[in-house]
Amino acid sequence: MIIITGAAGFIGSALVAKLNSEKYYDIALVDDFSREDKNKNLDNKKFSFKVHRDIFPEWLKLNHRWVEFIFHIGARTNTAEFNEQVFETLNINYSKQLWNLSVEYGIPFIYASSAATYGSGENGYSDDEAQIKYLQPLNPYGWSKQKFDMWVLEQKNKPYFWAGFKFFNVYGPNEYHKGRMASVVFHAFHQIQNEKKIKLFKSYKEHYGHGEQKRDFIYVKDVCDVLYFFMHHRKNSGIYNLGTGTARTFNDLAHAVFSSLSLPTNIEYIDMPQDIKNNYQYFTQADMNKLKSIGYHKEFTTLENGVNDYVQNYLLKGLFL
Repeated sequence: MIIITGAAGFIGSALVAKLNSEKYYDIALVDDFSREDKNKNLDNKKFSFKVHRDIFPEWLKLNHRWVEFIFHIGARTNTAEFNEQVFETLNINYSKQLWNLSVEYGIPFIYASSAATYGSGENGYSDDEAQIKYLQPLNPYGWSKQKFDMWVLEQKNKPYFWAGFKFFNVYGPNEYHKGRMASVVFHAFHQIQNEKKIKLFKSYKEHYGHGEQKRDFIYVKDVCDVLYFFMHHRKNSGIYNLGTGTARTFNDLAHAVFSSLSLPTNIEYIDMPQDIKNNYQYFTQADMNKLKSIGYHKEFTTLENGVNDYVQNYLLKGLFL
């Protein structure tokens, strides 16, 4: 049996779809399952159990003999949330609990970290574990992921195989429920549908033009391919970046969305909300050498191809992975 926490969420449900496509159906889905909009992500998925996240640790104690692998994807991911206790409970303490159970029962353990740990990038974007202690995230969400990464590296007792992945800017199907935290691709598509234009944030740094802020955008299908690879690889434990290794501008992304709809580009630059203005990342780009060094050589989807697939095959049709 394979465990996926955060299974009703964006990446978690996409991972369920990936496993189903590879003929894996003995899956236990862990989440709170309280939101119907998120539960739609699980329509037509094949699995064995649904387990509420609050009772999952006790459930695992009773059922660990049948568990082959744990993907701990569930987390509070709101970068505009400033209640640190929420992150302490869900992103740190809960993750520690699952880690310790994986150690106790000898279960391989993969968890979601985040590129938010890199902050403004003053220390670069290398996943060299010796450098992780120097990172300075810009918000409580990023700090929660940083604190757990640091805790993991300090542990003497570890699962026989484990990996943490610093997800960069993931976009793709099954993020319909994420509201403000959905990808720029998702919001851009709906802005075009409603207003025939895309709104991008103005730049407040002289070295960046409006819309020229850069991100490492990665398609969710590529994320799931890497996670699936590690489920079988089961060696080279450690913390890894998970992006494409190529930073692209928001203007590039806007052009890609308009192109996918066969429309001329129309961008309006707007003021950045005050609650994120001082904590905004102007550049992210994953150093992907570590992942390549252990044998992962599949090419990542280009921004243009990923956006076109997302728009044409999911957003326009209202379909899920």
